[in-house]
Amino acid sequence: MVADPRKLRPGELCRLLNSTTLGEVISERQLLRHRNRAGLRIGDGQHVDLLRYVGWLVEQTHVPKPEIEVDPYEELKDRARARNAALSLAGRDIGELPEVANPQRKARAQDDFQFFCEEYFHTTFHHPWSDDHLKVIRKIQKAVIEGGLFAMAMPRGSGKSSLCEVACIWALLFGHRQFVCLIGSDEGHAAEMLESIKTELEGNDLLLEDYPEVVYPIRALDGIANRCSGQLYQGERTHISWTAKEIILPTMPASPASAAVIKVAGLTGRIRGMKHKRSDGQTVRPSLVVLDDPQTDESARSLSQCAQRESILAGAVLGLAGPGQKISGIMPCTVIRPGDMADRILDRDKHPQWQGERTKMIYSFPTNEKLWEEYAQLRADGLRAEVGLYDATAFYIEHQTEMDAGARIAWPARFNEDEASAIQHAMNLRLQNEAAFFAEYQNEPLPEAVPFSTLLSAEEIAAKLNRMPRATVPSNYTQLTAYIDVQGNLLYYLVCAWTEDFSGYVIDYGCYPDQRRDYFTLRDANPTLLSVAPGTAQEGAIFAGLQGLTADLLGREWQQEGGGILRIGACLIDANWGASTDTVYEFCRRSTFGGVLMPSHGRYVGAASVPFAEYKRQPGERVGHNWRIPSTYGKRACRHVTYDTNYWKTFVFARLAVAMGDRSCLSIFGTEPNRHRLLSEHLTAEYPVTTQGRGRTVEEWKVRPNHPDNHWFDCLVGNAVAASMLGVHLETGTKIERKRISLRELAERPTARQLAEQTARKQVTIPEHMRRR
Repeated sequence: MVADPRKLRPGELCRLLNSTTLGEVISERQLLRHRNRAGLRIGDGQHVDLLRYVGWLVEQTHVPKPEIEVDPYEELKDRARARNAALSLAGRDIGELPEVANPQRKARAQDDFQFFCEEYFHTTFHHPWSDDHLKVIRKIQKAVIEGGLFAMAMPRGSGKSSLCEVACIWALLFGHRQFVCLIGSDEGHAAEMLESIKTELEGNDLLLEDYPEVVYPIRALDGIANRCSGQLYQGERTHISWTAKEIILPTMPASPASAAVIKVAGLTGRIRGMKHKRSDGQTVRPSLVVLDDPQTDESARSLSQCAQRESILAGAVLGLAGPGQKISGIMPCTVIRPGDMADRILDRDKHPQWQGERTKMIYSFPTNEKLWEEYAQLRADGLRAEVGLYDATAFYIEHQTEMDAGARIAWPARFNEDEASAIQHAMNLRLQNEAAFFAEYQNEPLPEAVPFSTLLSAEEIAAKLNRMPRATVPSNYTQLTAYIDVQGNLLYYLVCAWTEDFSGYVIDYGCYPDQRRDYFTLRDANPTLLSVAPGTAQEGAIFAGLQGLTADLLGREWQQEGGGILRIGACLIDANWGASTDTVYEFCRRSTFGGVLMPSHGRYVGAASVPFAEYKRQPGERVGHNWRIPSTYGKRACRHVTYDTNYWKTFVFARLAVAMGDRSCLSIFGTEPNRHRLLSEHLTAEYPVTTQGRGRTVEEWKVRPNHPDNHWFDCLVGNAVAASMLGVHLETGTKIERKRISLRELAERPTARQLAEQTARKQVTIPEHMRRR
């Protein structure tokens, strides 16, 4: 029976549509949903019109789909997200800049550093300027604008550091310099200067009024450094940076200070290669360096550290600008001791490029010493009575004309409220501590007093030169000794030549491995023993180092002036360091130079200790002048020497104190004192303390806290002991010669028992007149 396509039952329609090659395309349930949606448009309640159904399906494909309803909560979150983004963007953008409050003041300050200080920092520089201040201000301005180097030493409290900090701000605000590097004695010191500059930029309202393009973005941070990376101006990032070690000023259109940089560093820290890459891809290097007090109290007392810091200054610091560029530099400094780094930099003969300027608090002192002595007594009495300077100041006011006679003060406005003039203030500081006054306020430190009459300074030792070439023995020196000080990283050595009257001459010294630099410490040694003996432990590295060093020292022939040849007659090796004792003994036993080598042990013999002269001599021992060689026993079957370190250190310094040309003088090779700065520092690393005990007075030697390395001093002391072992004797001025005796003479000598019997008979012999009748 043929079905009518215009009148099909629902089941028949489903079977018809699913009978094609497409397979199942509709189900009765789906057809029911369509019938419900289409209603009577596709048939009556019992039948479906196939043609109308197809037409309805085609119509439905062209009907636009209704929008999906949005979840109200999600819509709320989207609105909140959009609002927060807008607020964040508005908060990141600093908005429009304020107008410049006083353009005339700003324009005048551009090329007038003095005016800039007076107008914008009047709370810092509230006293009238002195002539020295004006001179320093002019030189700072010249160094910033035109370039050049300028070093200045001003009295403490004169504002030299404040002037340099303000100079940094002035140089950056007007674009005189794009990159300023602050260098201190260490990085912490430089960071303190940077913090002071940050305080001014954040809190100085006058700067905000005239330099809003720089200060306003800084104020917008509200002290929160995390806001730097997101800060915007007119939709563009400012690239500002505000950290403890660096300031990068905001990148602003038409601003001369745009993207200017301030960085800090310590003088002995990482300085080389300092640079900054801007957001536009341009790389800038420091063009102005400010070195504020580049030395410490410790470094000022070390010749080698002063030399090292001078070398860093001349090389790494002045080369910061890069190839073909000259850097400007300002150095406020304080002379701590004669001959220190600041003293040398300020010397225009030694460093004319720095144009050193040394100012004082008082250029000439009052001439009426009698009245000032009375004043000093009144001042001391008032301080003791806790009434202050009232009586002393009244006395000074009464006699001011006479007491001021002859005085010339540098800064008349500098004095305290309880004082009447700057002259009185200067004299009060001098009476308080004269040494500190001349160092801190006059920049002319007094020579340091030494507690030991023969204790030389490092400069005096470095200058004790005999003008002989290195490793050359003078013709009248007949003995050669060497000493090796063993440390974990290095072997220090020193070679001395000696005459029969104990005159000494340091002909060579150094370390193994060679450091190839003028200044180094044991702590920063490179290369080390382990690095030149790869694959070995500590003991093996020391053993290999001793082999290499002794082969060089003992295997060579030392040329003597006039054509002679000498070899080292005795070489002592320090066996006191840590785990090296057994290694040193083993090396001395196995070495081909065993006849010359000997382990040594320095003993601290204080005033309360038993001196070497009171030791009971044991069989087989060899005893000398405050040294002894015990007999061999135990597992270390190798003879060694022990000596009194306190005695021999005093002995060596006494030899150093002998004038050149006199008998028993100790001198150093060469003609240049600067080459022996590190050696002289080692030789002055200890100081003597006079102590008494057991009826003896002894100079006990202590290590200075700021001089950790004393190894060449130990080497020189060991050389003196070795010379004594070779027979050199100070008192007689000749070598102690041992008299040879024959076997027959030795056999004829009385034995110990015979000598004892003879002594006993003599003791019991009674004179005739004393015998009992």
